[in-house]
Amino acid sequence: MDHLSQIIDRFTLQAGVFYTGKLCGLSNFNDNDALEGHIHLLRSGTLSIVGLNKQKIVLDRPSLIFLPRPLKHGLQAREVDNAELICATLSYGSSTSSLLADTLPDLLILPLEQSPFLQTNIDWIIQEAGEEEQQGRQAVMNRLMEIFIINMIRSLLNKGELAQGMLSGLMHPQLKKVLQKLHNAPEKSWTLEIMAENAAMSRSKFAEEFKKVIGQTPNEYLVNWRVGVAQTLLKQGKSVSIVANSVGYETASALARVFRKTCGLSPKEWLDSLQPPA
Repeated sequence: MDHLSQIIDRFTLQAGVFYTGKLCGLSNFNDNDALEGHIHLLRSGTLSIVGLNKQKIVLDRPSLIFLPRPLKHGLQAREVDNAELICATLSYGSSTSSLLADTLPDLLILPLEQSPFLQTNIDWIIQEAGEEEQQGRQAVMNRLMEIFIINMIRSLLNKGELAQGMLSGLMHPQLKKVLQKLHNAPEKSWTLEIMAENAAMSRSKFAEEFKKVIGQTPNEYLVNWRVGVAQTLLKQGKSVSIVANSVGYETASALARVFRKTCGLSPKEWLDSLQPPA
């Protein structure tokens, strides 16, 4: 499996289309502190984005508005603006922080004319949105939006437009060798010396370059990756002790300590938090 696919599978990228149509008035997002990002597709008309550092951004051509992490913002349009939108939420499993989300910019605004290959995905979503009586319509729109997001991330990666983070590391000629091995075998005993050796770099140079490109120390990244893998395995029903061994910890209590430090919850509490309220 290629590494972008591996990362997306690990972090359970999920999209949910919740609105298609014309906007009139003001709609606010993330006012309830929901742990989700948003993606808005302006199909036509004029739209204002408000609430981002008190700036007002006006768009008057078909554009993508991508906020990969929870960020309070609003969309505003008048009746005469004829703003046609498709809006979706974006989540990465149930983690409050994701290595995938953290590698993306806080806000991306992309005129769709700059990425015509994404238009095919949009056309599919628009076509499905118009099939109101079609069985499975919502599920199909959600999957198409996920495909759209993956294509967008792949485009950013290929163009070298991700300045820092995990995906940038996978494009680095030396760091990518370490990340690929670490991703494939999180259970191994990864010391700074071993990582630097795999990158064919000195310890000090490796630590400096890793921090600059990834935005985290090697140990911070290793812990976050292990916790992300652990979350995936826990959701599959595996016991905490088996999961602990699978991600490099000798005991369940050792994993629980790291889990609580990273997520603020024990593995059991985290699993319980995934259950819908009674």
